[in-house]
Amino acid sequence: MNDGLLPLFPLELVLLPHATIPLHIFEERYKEMIGECLRLETEFGVVLAKKDGILRTGCTAAVASVLERYEDGRLDILVRGQRRFHIESLNTGRPFLRGEVEFFIDTDETPADSELARRALAAYLEYAQAAGAETEPPALGDHDLSFRLAEISTDLDFRQFLLDLTSESERLLRTAEYLERAAARKRVETAMKRTARGNGHGRHLGPLSS
Repeated sequence: MNDGLLPLFPLELVLLPHATIPLHIFEERYKEMIGECLRLETEFGVVLAKKDGILRTGCTAAVASVLERYEDGRLDILVRGQRRFHIESLNTGRPFLRGEVEFFIDTDETPADSELARRALAAYLEYAQAAGAETEPPALGDHDLSFRLAEISTDLDFRQFLLDLTSESERLLRTAEYLERAAARKRVETAMKRTARGNGHGRHLGPLSS
């Protein structure tokens, strides 16, 4: 894997920078890929897989720890998101997909506004409460705060949208707006479930907003 090509792992998830996720490695091609990454201490790229193919923007993953090794070669690993990239071309010369990629970073010239950061963090806390999620909020001054806040969302389209943005300020704004709307939807859903349990119809609550 010293030819400059990044091994790619298409998955039905969006890995964000700094996020950690567990993976169960069972296919032979990915046993080979992860084995090489472990031996060479290199990254691989996680890209969102859809019915019509994979998306162009992804995030590299480094193996943070091997949780379990099985006798048949399967692995349980914990990976951490690292660098974002755009796929320039694909290579099918190995059992697993590889790509020529271009890494990219934010283009912000000034730090994000502190008021915007506080709004996004407040929206995160509001959503966590509405969803009943037990989670430790990130610190206000965390690097790439938007990505850390967005980890609470399971919306793949939203996570992928953020991954493409090259402005922390814009990501914080979009995250605040998204989590505020999501928290409002969660509150309505919870209220309607309570009403349904009481044999009501919930019509007085109004429609769910998008």
